Amino acid sequence: MEKVILSKLSKEELCDYIINLGEKKFRAEQIFSWIWAKNASSFSDMTDVKKEFREFLNENCQIIDCKIKQKQVSKDGTIKYLVEYSDGLCAECVLMRFDNRSNLSVCISCQVGCKMGCRFCATGKNGFKRNLSAHEIVSQILLIQNDTNLKITNVVFMGQGEPLDNFENIKKAIYLINKNLQISIRRMTLSTCGIAPKIKELANNELVPTLAISLHAPNHQIRQCIMPIEKKYNIDELKSALIEFNKKTKDRITIEYILIGGLNDTKECALQLIEFLKDIKCNINLIPYNPVCDD
Repeated sequence: MEKVILSKLSKEELCDYIINLGEKKFRAEQIFSWIWAKNASSFSDMTDVKKEFREFLNENCQIIDCKIKQKQVSKDGTIKYLVEYSDGLCAECVLMRFDNRSNLSVCISCQVGCKMGCRFCATGKNGFKRNLSAHEIVSQILLIQNDTNLKITNVVFMGQGEPLDNFENIKKAIYLINKNLQISIRRMTLSTCGIAPKIKELANNELVPTLAISLHAPNHQIRQCIMPIEKKYNIDELKSALIEFNKKTKDRITIEYILIGGLNDTKECALQLIEFLKDIKCNINLIPYNPVCDD
């Protein structure tokens, strides 16, 4: 018999499931709290739930339905995870620590692979497999919290995949992260290569994360050489969407710009970038180029 994945259930659905098993509503609230607030990695952790019921849950349910396939820990405490889902496909997520601060950020994936094909990105070279569901996206955070027994405070949608190409699941994931994990929307950042219509749609969402744009070029000619998205939504359409986003949200946008020697790092490029951004309320994040093998 297929096990019930409890983290897939809303609080209301979990209550219905537990009540149908003959238990009281408060039991569902206990279990919900253990999953979302107390980092329970197994049912044996749920010490205020009676032993017999914990044994039943262990036989018939799972908390999450993904697992750590590989884990790499760097000297600075950063941890990279390769997460395997029930169909055997994998995505990466990363726990980041900065200067021993209490804030813990996690970079999570929204797709297995990516369709966008940016020339400087390794993920796109492996092709696109599928979208991750909202539950699968959020499960990356639960898995890291279970593994480290640490509370994540900041979330960045900057892992594998293009978030706005999986828009409905991203919206649901943002809602779950905010409501169930109690992480403020002000502590979430979404990075996109520039799907202009979805940027406008995101600005009208109930929960709007900080927006980061993978720009990486100051003009159409250079951008189309390294980012295929430019051929569908050109840099002028992108600028219009960013100005609209500014007006709607009043929020500052982060502009991500990888410096590629001899291509987009000239003085002329810098002047063009200034001209392009002069009407946009933004910060600029300059990123050193990390070469990607073409093999």
